[in-house]
Amino acid sequence: MSALDRAAEKIPPQAWFGVSAVFHYLGPSFAVLLFPAVGVYGVAWMRIASAALIFAPFTRPLRTIRLADRRTRWLLIALGLTLAAMNFSFYLALERLPMSLVAAMEFVSTILIAFYGLRTRRNLVALSLTAAGVAVLIDIKWSSDFLGLGFSALNAALFGLYIVLGHRIAERGAGQGVETLGAAMAVALVVAFPFGFMQALKAFSAPQLILAGVGVGLCSSVIPYISDQLAMSRLPRATFALMLALLPATATAIAAIVLAQIPSARDLAGIALVMVGVALHRQVRPDDESGKA
Repeated sequence: MSALDRAAEKIPPQAWFGVSAVFHYLGPSFAVLLFPAVGVYGVAWMRIASAALIFAPFTRPLRTIRLADRRTRWLLIALGLTLAAMNFSFYLALERLPMSLVAAMEFVSTILIAFYGLRTRRNLVALSLTAAGVAVLIDIKWSSDFLGLGFSALNAALFGLYIVLGHRIAERGAGQGVETLGAAMAVALVVAFPFGFMQALKAFSAPQLILAGVGVGLCSSVIPYISDQLAMSRLPRATFALMLALLPATATAIAAIVLAQIPSARDLAGIALVMVGVALHRQVRPDDESGKA
């Protein structure tokens, strides 16, 4: 058993999810601050490139791809394509919309995953409360930018696909899941290269921008994606998807701290509903939960 497998077994999966939830939007908050200096495509490329380089030494992506069976190879290619497209669409949405709205729209895809895995009335109530909380967080006045909403909807769909594929690679344990994830990130770098490299070049002459880009990759892709694998290896897919309802609340809190986007009373009410719904949810026995990938 690898060190990652041992960590996944010894530490509750909810703790790993908490780490992922914080870093999932802490990194993008810093990325938004880089947009004026590097550009959206450049920041997205720096995030993917730095994450791929950080993963490479301990996941050995070329070796993983070479030794993978056909199913795993296609899986990591699909995940790599998803990660590349998701990161670009996410940042293009963030350029136009508040982060709390982008996070709320991500929940639309996860709610379908959670609904598919429902097995008890209690969990149906939990899902209803969390969905209501996310709906409260969506402020209609933010919806006038239809291009931004389009990018946000694309990101939400890709985020749901990431959850499904992420659970697939977590089937064999956290250790192998992270190795496959590293290979997928290398694929994402190849896909992203023609779209963001030229814009990212402007940062290469400024060491502080390079370090900031590496920080974005570490906070946005390395720490949360590894934490996701550690949680996914223990949690059924529907349970993990429902817990993702905390992300809009987390995004609202982080946006207030880092970007000075102060939540309103309505936002706080939505956050409260989400937290009550997640707290009410009860994980069913594995033999009763077909939602796990």
